[in-house]
Amino acid sequence: MQEGLKRIATMVVLRHEDAFLLLKRNKMPNEGMYVPVGGKVEPYERPIDTAVRETAEETGIQLTREQLTYGGVLTETSPVHYNWLCFIFIAAIEWVPPPPCDEGTLHWVPRSGLLDVPTPPTDWQIYEYLLSGQPFALDALYDAELNLLEMREEISGKVVFPQNRDSR
Repeated sequence: MQEGLKRIATMVVLRHEDAFLLLKRNKMPNEGMYVPVGGKVEPYERPIDTAVRETAEETGIQLTREQLTYGGVLTETSPVHYNWLCFIFIAAIEWVPPPPCDEGTLHWVPRSGLLDVPTPPTDWQIYEYLLSGQPFALDALYDAELNLLEMREEISGKVVFPQNRDSR
């Protein structure tokens, strides 16, 4: 893939009551961080179908399209290899023991514990938007070391990172 081109992916936030089934990744990107399940959209595949497929592949949980709610989109841009367009879904599921996963280790993380585990810098905002039911279009800009420089919610124009900055 040509450097700088966006890769298209999905993330699926699996929720049971006040807890999320998150993947502690064992490989890049986001190695060692707790992230929702998901993966790359295949050629000719719709993002919602990717969400169903990736959830099944990574957790064994068989979702239907009807169980998924579209939350929004996250665009991540950097001057290096990390450039993504990610469609984000949420699904309410029954509690299950965390199944084995080739991508890392699945864990139930209570909402109150999200700040106690390492997560990508964009994810806290994503959870907040999903739980409020508010659609979002997040645009994240990184430097060459993949430090988050700025994240803006494009529908409202609000800068959500760093905190307390003015809108457009």
